[in-house]
Amino acid sequence: MTPAIDSYSYHRYFGEIYPGLESDPGQRMSISDFLRRAHGLGVAGVSIESCFVSDTSSAAIDAMRRELEALSLACVWAWGHPSGLHSGNAPQEVADLKRHTDIAADVGAPVMRICCGGRRTRIADWGEHKARLMPLLDDAVAHAQRRGVVLAIENHIDFLADELVDLVQAFDSPWLGVCLDTANNLRMLEDPSEAIRKLAPFARATHVKDITARRGGGSPRDFGFWPSVPLGTGLIDLRGAFGELRRHGYDGLLALEIDYLDPASGDPDVAIAHSIAAMRELLSAT
Repeated sequence: MTPAIDSYSYHRYFGEIYPGLESDPGQRMSISDFLRRAHGLGVAGVSIESCFVSDTSSAAIDAMRRELEALSLACVWAWGHPSGLHSGNAPQEVADLKRHTDIAADVGAPVMRICCGGRRTRIADWGEHKARLMPLLDDAVAHAQRRGVVLAIENHIDFLADELVDLVQAFDSPWLGVCLDTANNLRMLEDPSEAIRKLAPFARATHVKDITARRGGGSPRDFGFWPSVPLGTGLIDLRGAFGELRRHGYDGLLALEIDYLDPASGDPDVAIAHSIAAMRELLSAT
């Protein structure tokens, strides 16, 4: 397993700011800036959120691939933030998913994280939710197989753990797995350790995230109730998570993701550096 970082950890610098929760940092970052920042952190891989990539021309993607190679950074391409396939209600998005599968192949990413939906699009009736997604994913997986790219569905606050397992098992394909976010199922009021145990056998990518409960933060069903914190300082048993991943033979990227950082955690750059150090310490202990 390889320490890595997802570009979403710098989402404010790419212009995505949670209204009422975050402030604008007053400066912007390019993907090239992010890659150099990741290299400076000493990680060996990155997850690149395509929503922050403004130029996906062949020349730009070729230049990105060359920079990744020069910096010795393995890559996961990430498609679909924030709502992806809109829980099956946006079949027109399959064309863009397939286009980004081609980009993933061209940039040298063997895995592409995808979002099937999000907390705003979730369909409560699992039978209906699954039925809407199956034909869309069938098309997407067939294309991914042709391009040699594994699709990894994130538990993106749209699936309960058993639902995502059911969906992936319905395909039983080496070209479809899970991007295991270690914290998102707690935001759905599931036991995060149980969710990790169920999803780890299918992991093909990860978002390594720690969160806490924000006292006085409103309802536990609200996103702002569960802010990110530096790894090892929150509610997620990351040692157990890494142990589950190792037990099931996962050997891919461990991509740190910090979304809405708890204001009590201080400087985001310090939180990121602390988290990378904690990840290395946890890896050495599991």
